[in-house]
Amino acid sequence: MSTASTPEAVLALVTTAHLGFQATVTVLVYPALARLAGEPQWGRAHEQHSRRITPLVAVLYPALVLSGAWLVVDGPGAAGWVALLGVAVAIGATAVSAAPTHGRLGRDGPTPALVRRLLLADRVRLAGAVVAAAGAGLVVLA
Repeated sequence: MSTASTPEAVLALVTTAHLGFQATVTVLVYPALARLAGEPQWGRAHEQHSRRITPLVAVLYPALVLSGAWLVVDGPGAAGWVALLGVAVAIGATAVSAAPTHGRLGRDGPTPALVRRLLLADRVRLAGAVVAAAGAGLVVLA
């Protein structure tokens, strides 16, 4: 029987939801968007993607920050810190690379370098999401 605290359980729930979201973006959404690079429909597709994904990001990312902060206050163990590291990687890759790259793609259009940068940032986010969910899962299962 698990003795996970409420902050640990909440972080596990949020990181699992984020992993599902991020895996969908990495495996389905971004490859479809990247295939349109250089095509006439790129601008419309990128704008629609940005508009449609914003509400999901606006819910998941604050939930990651708040549940992570709650765990910090609660006092995470080793697996909790691993989860928090994964959260930091995912959020950091978004803030430092993916979001600014989306801005440039929207303004300047898709260049091969910008599309590669976006796909790389996205893979880093996925790795962070995997680490976060695995760490949080270990906390709950311990």
